[in-house]
Amino acid sequence: MASSSISALSLLIFTLLSLSSPLQTLSAASVIEDLNNLHPPPDFNTTISNNCKTNPSLKYCINFNPLNLPEIFKFTIVASHLCNESRNPNCVVSFPAINLQNRPKIAPLYLSFDFFWKYCPLTVSSIDLSNNSLKGNFPSDVFYCSQIQSLDLSQNHFSGEIPIQNFSVFTNLTFLNLSYNSFSESEISDSDELFKRFNASSFIHSGIIPDKRKFKIKALLFLTGFPVCVFLLVIFLWWICFSRPDFLPKFLRKKHKFTPSILKAATNGFSKKNLVAKSEGVRIYRGVLRDGTEIRIETYFDKIKFSREKRKDFVEECKVLVQLCHKNLVQVLGWCDNRRLRAVVTEWIEGESVEMWISRLDPPWKHRVKVLTKVVEGMMYLQEEWPGVGYDLKSSSILLSENREPLISRFRVEDESSCNKKVYKFGVLLLEMVTNRNPREEFEREEAGFVEWVRMHFPENMCSLIDEKKKRAEHMLDQATRSIELGLMCTDMSRGMQPRLDQIFEKLTAIYISILASASPDRKRVHGDRATGHRHIQSR
Repeated sequence: MASSSISALSLLIFTLLSLSSPLQTLSAASVIEDLNNLHPPPDFNTTISNNCKTNPSLKYCINFNPLNLPEIFKFTIVASHLCNESRNPNCVVSFPAINLQNRPKIAPLYLSFDFFWKYCPLTVSSIDLSNNSLKGNFPSDVFYCSQIQSLDLSQNHFSGEIPIQNFSVFTNLTFLNLSYNSFSESEISDSDELFKRFNASSFIHSGIIPDKRKFKIKALLFLTGFPVCVFLLVIFLWWICFSRPDFLPKFLRKKHKFTPSILKAATNGFSKKNLVAKSEGVRIYRGVLRDGTEIRIETYFDKIKFSREKRKDFVEECKVLVQLCHKNLVQVLGWCDNRRLRAVVTEWIEGESVEMWISRLDPPWKHRVKVLTKVVEGMMYLQEEWPGVGYDLKSSSILLSENREPLISRFRVEDESSCNKKVYKFGVLLLEMVTNRNPREEFEREEAGFVEWVRMHFPENMCSLIDEKKKRAEHMLDQATRSIELGLMCTDMSRGMQPRLDQIFEKLTAIYISILASASPDRKRVHGDRATGHRHIQSR
């Protein structure tokens, strides 16, 4: 630009700027508004024309159009002021550097003047907009200054994709700093040329390329975290499969197999609240499984570990017990086989034992005999289908369901199951229910002493064997006598004269029919029923 032209233009600019406070004290909105309200002076077209003749390399001289004069006018004003803001000595419209480093209030303003970048002076070789917390996408307007040798956009908040292909216009660019921004990571294939021209120091924490330190940290976390996650997953799956398989779908569970953890959860940690009975080495708990099934858990706690053979025998026994299926047997659901805990899990029966039933209600003969008959039915099923299975016939171990159905609840698999012993146990149960005496609590020798006491008083002293209220009717005394006689036959193991189970069933059936007959006004119908000899007695 000619010196005369520069002086005239500078005078115009300073005159315009003197009308208001300095630009740096104005807001962006007011400066833009002032620029829009300013119009080129009448001789501005002549000045620009003379400048282009003198220096045709000026950008606004290329494809000059008089319609662009207002835009060029604004550019000259902004360029002159930016020359001062950039601290360039001997400031003129043509200046060597744009330095707005650490000018967070000024830098966004000048960056918004796209008309300035469009006519960026060719004398500008360096642009420094660093440390201004600038936001948004890459400022593409700087590509208009294609002649620059240095570009510093570091320490900002630029984001999004970098127009890497556009960097080809910077043929003179020797220094580039895009560090500490949040650009999107670029594919290496598209940015190879850029990385060849500039080293990694130009892209530190820029987001353009993976941070090696972060990559190392991620790799370290992956190499350590992945095995740890796999290990924890294996531990979790092991715990699920071997400790709490009840969390698995039914088709993945081992049928009938319970773990200590399942039973512990079902009984709230084997709490005293869930303990329903205990004896030496045996405790019985009530529990609830995850699916809501109520169970009865008979546990055997041992101070010493079981041998492998004993544990194997226990499991084999339980595999037999879960197959038992009869209306007068409690259903065995499964077992728990552990080094320090063995348990047999059965269904929970919401009722009471025969012992409690007799002592609490003192039921009539008819009900007692019916219960005994049902017990024999269960015994006959076991004798025919599972002769190796033993069971406990104590009145405290036989449970009554809600409809008064007796259920044998405790079983065991015996190497040599003796039918004579089972018949003996039933005989004791029969005598206990007839006499209403508890052999385990009232006699020193328990069952043996109880049987001996019954034999000593039978039949001469029947009044001592049965309750007074049961001996008032003659037919009741006869039925009680027949029942005690049957019980003594069952407990007589010395002469080998014990009756078979089917014979016991027939005798009890006859006694039951006799009881019904004595209570029925239609004796003929009852006697007719007796003649048919029904094997199973229906509820009345």
